[in-house]
Amino acid sequence: MNDYISANRTLWDTKVEHHVASDFYDVAGFINGANPLNDIELALLGDVRGKRILHLQCHFGQDSIALARMGASVVGVDFSEKAIEKAKELADTISFEEGRGEATFICCNIYDLKEQLTISLPSEGLGEVGFDIIFTSYGTIGWLPDLNAWANIVSTYLKPSGKFVFAEFHPVVWMFDNDFERVEYRYFKSEPIIEVETGTYADKNAPITTTSITWNHGISEVFAALVANGLTVKTFQEFDYSPYNCFNKTVEIAPRKYQIERFGNKIPMVYALLATK
Repeated sequence: MNDYISANRTLWDTKVEHHVASDFYDVAGFINGANPLNDIELALLGDVRGKRILHLQCHFGQDSIALARMGASVVGVDFSEKAIEKAKELADTISFEEGRGEATFICCNIYDLKEQLTISLPSEGLGEVGFDIIFTSYGTIGWLPDLNAWANIVSTYLKPSGKFVFAEFHPVVWMFDNDFERVEYRYFKSEPIIEVETGTYADKNAPITTTSITWNHGISEVFAALVANGLTVKTFQEFDYSPYNCFNKTVEIAPRKYQIERFGNKIPMVYALLATK
């Protein structure tokens, strides 16, 4: 397990500076007020003012900070030290509404989160229990081999009646080779998928070569993990587009809506769910 963590941490550490500098993430626009969150997740998140939010696998913190700018108290978690350094730097440049909104960051593998982040228990009389909302989105669970342990983290930190908001690329997308010319991988979880990539989704011409170790997770596996850990799925949606132009051979069908050109609207590209405890 440590081998995949080490390899993937090196990958994300390597990508950070290229992502921060990319048009894809548009950091300058973000600092000036642009909201990187998409309609898909915003509809499920609802009004976050005054909410405590745990953001898992937050990369360099744009979405975490966006939620804080909307009035939430946010804790972002990522295992890349370079990403968390950039997240903290970025948060320092943002002005939050007085008395509302803050973003703090923790660097750790989420499977180790229980060693890094404590929550109040009812018997201790220390105030509110857990988080109102736990959020994670787009390209997260593919880096995790054990969804039951992931769902247990969500269940542990979500307060009773709190909600888990999850938006993710559809596992059908990950079945294909990078140019969407053939089916390369199983829909269901199997052996680790090991790939060598030049560039990065945010900058295809970045002069970097990285090795990734990932897993494909079918939707039934996601549901089973959540249910086994005491969560009830209230809303589930599938979408025939990606809000990000992060794949090869895409066409933009509307602002911030991209499809694979050869498939059009024939395949799902994203799904989203809301679950409660």
